[in-house]
Amino acid sequence: LVPFYKKICEVTGINNLIKADVAPVNSQVDLTRKVVIEFDASHGPNLPWSFKPMGASLSAHPGQLVQMDYEVVNTLNVAVTGQAIPSYAPRNAAQYFKKLECFCFQQQTLAAGETKRFPVVFAVDPDLPKDVGTITLSYTFFTVAGREKAL
Repeated sequence: LVPFYKKICEVTGINNLIKADVAPVNSQVDLTRKVVIEFDASHGPNLPWSFKPMGASLSAHPGQLVQMDYEVVNTLNVAVTGQAIPSYAPRNAAQYFKKLECFCFQQQTLAAGETKRFPVVFAVDPDLPKDVGTITLSYTFFTVAGREKAL
């Protein structure tokens, strides 16, 4: 009965084992255009950390899942906690920038001299207006008051 079952599945498309090597297509990705995403990083005056994106920019289709890593180095001789605040240009791009994972979602503590890499995983909403071809994502890290610890 196995050959008979396979033939029925092939014809009806139910539990199709024959076409298992065909990768699913994400219908949410707009393959007709690309958006350039530029990355920027800075820190507040009371937080002399080294903070930078691991790439200046990338190009992605709206709806495509993308990751960019940021490197943060605590250059102080004490542990410090900071909070990253994002901003976007053009300003209205924020509503179309969908982050799934981001170090900005919570405070980050780095030990004295510690280096960490933090991912940002996001997708640009396919409803982004067609006249927007570039989005700049900028993060500023600020000290969380009262969270410094001497080592």
